[in-house]
Amino acid sequence: MLWNIDLTLLDVAKVTREAYAEAFRKVTARPLVQLPQMAGRTEPEIFFDALALNGVSLRDAESERLLAPFGAELATSLAARRDLLAAQGQLLPGAAESLAAVANEAGVTASVLTGSSRPNATLKLRAFGLDRYVDLTVGGFAGSDPYPKGTLLRVVRQRAEEKYHLSFAEAATVYIADSPRDVEAARVGGARSVAVASGRASTAELRDAGASAVLPDLTDPAALITLITT
Repeated sequence: MLWNIDLTLLDVAKVTREAYAEAFRKVTARPLVQLPQMAGRTEPEIFFDALALNGVSLRDAESERLLAPFGAELATSLAARRDLLAAQGQLLPGAAESLAAVANEAGVTASVLTGSSRPNATLKLRAFGLDRYVDLTVGGFAGSDPYPKGTLLRVVRQRAEEKYHLSFAEAATVYIADSPRDVEAARVGGARSVAVASGRASTAELRDAGASAVLPDLTDPAALITLITT
């Protein structure tokens, strides 16, 4: 079972925007005036969109060369703001309780599939004490891994199978996330999707995207457990 992080479990958008702006300025020598849509997107996607939105005209090869330095600067900028994540961000309703319920469910292996890099995802989870509920060693971090989320989901399943010496069937794999793009990633990755209307998308939009099930929030852990185990 895989969790998305941002806007599914927690909201640290204000701090993240500040870190993005600082990293973008250091790498491009240009101010980040307009930040792209972030919901369901990966850190590399956001960076490339930000280049276009902020008038940084580069050839594809030049943009690709800037991606690694930007990722390093973003990790540094976010780490410098680690104390602000919990102070200015928020844990979304029911997130900790649902994570704990899933972690305690027999036969369920829980990890993450996120658009963040590994260090940034770990930092966010630790800020709210959530890292203890998931196995990050088999997680998928689209800000670090060279795959789109749908493909990465299959990679994560393989990592878990190799670590635990178990076979995780597609039908038994569940991705809990908050955006239509994540619903699509679950479909591509051969997983069921439990969409939570805790982000920018409504329950109707998530149903229309093809989510296997839709919840208004995570405040009913028992209902979530029923969805992922049946």
